[in-house]
Amino acid sequence: MRRLIERRKLQQRTGIIGESPAIQEVLVKIEQMAPVSSTVLIEGESGTGKELVARAIHDLSPRRGKPFIAVNCAAIPDTLLESELFGHEKGAFTGAAERRLGRFELAEGGTIFLDEVGEMAPATQVKTLRVLEDRTFFRVGGTQAIKVDVRVIAATNKSLKEEVALGRFRDDLFYRLNVLHIYLPPLRERKTDIPLLVRRFVAEFAKQHGRSFKGITPEALQILVDAEWPGNIRQLRNLIESMVVLAPEGEIRASDIPKDIREHGSLLPMRLLGPSRDVGGTGAVGAQELEFIFRSLVELKLQVEELRRRLEERPGRVEVIEVGPGSAVTSGTPIEAAPVPEGEVLYRAGMTMADVERAAIEAALRETQGNRRKAAEILGIGERTLYRKLKAYQLV
Repeated sequence: MRRLIERRKLQQRTGIIGESPAIQEVLVKIEQMAPVSSTVLIEGESGTGKELVARAIHDLSPRRGKPFIAVNCAAIPDTLLESELFGHEKGAFTGAAERRLGRFELAEGGTIFLDEVGEMAPATQVKTLRVLEDRTFFRVGGTQAIKVDVRVIAATNKSLKEEVALGRFRDDLFYRLNVLHIYLPPLRERKTDIPLLVRRFVAEFAKQHGRSFKGITPEALQILVDAEWPGNIRQLRNLIESMVVLAPEGEIRASDIPKDIREHGSLLPMRLLGPSRDVGGTGAVGAQELEFIFRSLVELKLQVEELRRRLEERPGRVEVIEVGPGSAVTSGTPIEAAPVPEGEVLYRAGMTMADVERAAIEAALRETQGNRRKAAEILGIGERTLYRKLKAYQLV
């Protein structure tokens, strides 16, 4: 009983919700890892709460009174990431009008969280390895070694072992990062936690939006428990917020849940579980590529009403057609060729995952009128990742 009470208190402190064995194991590891300064690698799909776990480790550690600095390595271009992490001296490059401290220096005495660490360029990997080995680095353009006392927690939604095998990530850096390891399970592997998460999110958003809200009906809750949730907790949270705001009766009913989830258990027209060939044709398992597609399409689907409104405000109305399992074209369905409306990602029989990914990228670029930064935001990926995919698909 005492242990149970302590675990509940830990959940309240960290904000990590769940009673499933998988989440209880994560909480145990957080307790074990927090008191030490060893490097931690957190692996898990997008939307599983990796930064929340990193913050929990920091908040329970002796460093909790010091800074927690988070850096999304995929959101910063290669040319800027090194300067962002390690700082630069005045005149180090064009535009460097003054000395600038990097994130490692700003995190002195505390914790630096390197999210999507698998996206680091080779040169930045080398400098990061040095910091982990001897706690020193040089600012860009600097000649004086700077010593830091900082704990490093890294996270990835890729398999870094695969990245090492493919030569895209340094094996020595991987071993340095992987001293302590936490695996965050996807929501589909912890379905018993979904009712707890739903009730927490309903209460949170009802309070945030000032709504008098009754909750959720048992029928609606069961539909959410049975769903696949490729976007994990982030997807569930976004959906609950939209339903709390839009539910007409002050209660989430089955009819308030999007049709695709009610009928097919997912907002996506399909869910693939097997390996895929990457665009380079290496034959390697492309789990991270599939995850990118799923995340991109989920986010587009969740924001379809906002997207439709924005398109309708433009000169010349553009209709956005929702695509789901019921609208997929099959080989036995006679159809007439027709132009695909702007803003629509259309799946046709025979399309590969690479085709779907390319279509999602093209749709995002059309929506943003070619603005790569905004397109990357829509797709939920870093600008560097988008540029790499543009080159791979010969879209530049």
